[in-house]
Amino acid sequence: MSGNGSHLRHQLDDLIHAPVRLSIMAALAAADKAEFRFLRDTIEVSDSLLSKHIITLEEAGYVEVEKVFVGKRPRTWLSLTDAGRRAFQDYVSVLKRLTEGSPR
Repeated sequence: MSGNGSHLRHQLDDLIHAPVRLSIMAALAAADKAEFRFLRDTIEVSDSLLSKHIITLEEAGYVEVEKVFVGKRPRTWLSLTDAGRRAFQDYVSVLKRLTEGSPR
């Protein structure tokens, strides 16, 4: 959360609020799992930028990272944790109330 005041903006999760992380959370909320390359291409970022933001979300407990091999090729699958799904739903709810003109 971004602060202690009574205005709704203080209820926005700063971790999600960053544009790339918001894009990641939105894409993962729409799917059970997404492969790293698919997510990278969908939100139009580089491998390194996506990795950086995935690490931040994983450390916060919002994203689960699963590394598997398909034949000899590594694949990284990403999904929201229950906490990540709740955090994203709360974020969207607050944002919706803000855009509807409710200050609190």
